[in-house]
Amino acid sequence: MAGSRCSRKVRLTAFIAIFFAFFATGSSTAQVPLLMWSSDGLPPLALPAAGHIISNDQLTAYLTTALGSGPHTVLLFLQDKLSKDDFTVFGGVFGNKQDSAFQNLEAAVQTSSSSVTLPALEWSGSSAILALLQEKLGVSPLLVDADTLSHLSINTSVSNLLLINLPYCTGLHKSCKEVLHNNDEIIGEVLGIMKAKNVPYTAIYTGLQPSRVISETSVSDQSVGRSLLQAIGPDVRPIMFNVSGSPCIMLWAQNLNISLSSSSAWIDLATETPSLTGSMCNSSNSVLVLNYSSGYILSFAMSQRFYPVSARNWFTLDSVQLQFNGLTASFIGRRGIYAPAEYSFHCQSVNSFQDALLVPNNTNQNTTQWRLKFNDFQIQGFGLANGTNFSYANDCAGFFTPGIWMGLLTSLLMLLIFVYGLHMIMQLNTMDRFDDPKGPSISVPQSE
Repeated sequence: MAGSRCSRKVRLTAFIAIFFAFFATGSSTAQVPLLMWSSDGLPPLALPAAGHIISNDQLTAYLTTALGSGPHTVLLFLQDKLSKDDFTVFGGVFGNKQDSAFQNLEAAVQTSSSSVTLPALEWSGSSAILALLQEKLGVSPLLVDADTLSHLSINTSVSNLLLINLPYCTGLHKSCKEVLHNNDEIIGEVLGIMKAKNVPYTAIYTGLQPSRVISETSVSDQSVGRSLLQAIGPDVRPIMFNVSGSPCIMLWAQNLNISLSSSSAWIDLATETPSLTGSMCNSSNSVLVLNYSSGYILSFAMSQRFYPVSARNWFTLDSVQLQFNGLTASFIGRRGIYAPAEYSFHCQSVNSFQDALLVPNNTNQNTTQWRLKFNDFQIQGFGLANGTNFSYANDCAGFFTPGIWMGLLTSLLMLLIFVYGLHMIMQLNTMDRFDDPKGPSISVPQSE
């Protein structure tokens, strides 16, 4: 029996998540999912067609049928934000049941007498579902939590609307999975209290607003015909520091991400326009200082020198500093970020924590967790002879990678073995003298 229940639970979770994922490619209309289950029973609802969004009128008609006769106790689990992606990403469907963030919710839907799943419900406002339930039940909502509910006396002879507010992740302190798991624990605790009180109920789990809104351009606004697979991005201008009317330092990056701890969210400074106060450049040193209105200061210190071995000048990015609230974190880039003085340096990813080109050099314990991650990064601090354009870029990804060297050396070794074997075969000589069968045979004496 335990194995049967486990298999049914896995199939149920897989159905919910795959069902939600199946509807994830629908219209750009804002929508929220809705789960409804009851301890008494619900009227049947036909499965909506693929890509169909349930309108408010359709939901109103169904709730009229489900809550129309007799008193009902409705538990409304109203989360701040909710979308189909939350189920598909954190549902733990494909072999990761122990990682599911909705274990109590899945168990409640499975053990209920009947349930209804609306993967795409038209969202018209944050208070739409609450106002609709108030209208159908004719009562005002009562905001409760698990502790309040355990001491609350519920009169089943009249309708009751119990509202349980659930938070959603903000990306600052807890991850989305942790918040959803905590919400699931609250749902399980509330349902356990209702079961202990032996009160029949109808439960609804939905969101105040979508957690992810994907906007799509109308087809009528797009040109019809063939087009490139990769869309042209917005015009992003590089950051330039000018001296005497001509550019001295140039920097461009798709993202300038910073994080003040390993668990905090990334902050993209490239979305802000910085002030360049404190920047300077001369023939041997350049410093680019980016002052942001949010309080962050990002500094890039570069220098150039002559190397007799290569008989040319090379520039290096000596250090990158991040300052915030009086604290400073320093990162050394001399070993990995360099180029000829008349070139620029480019790298698809420059970070301080994985395959780091920027090595942390922090002596303050408060800044040891600070991290940098620059995407599509290009910088030039000397030899800007092309006006507002970067010079030829020296890329961090060299042509001869370790894999290429291993392949070349292995091929060379196999070629040497082949040549040696061929040489040995060519040195073999056939016999050119044979015994004459008509002549006397060779006699070997048997005794001395």
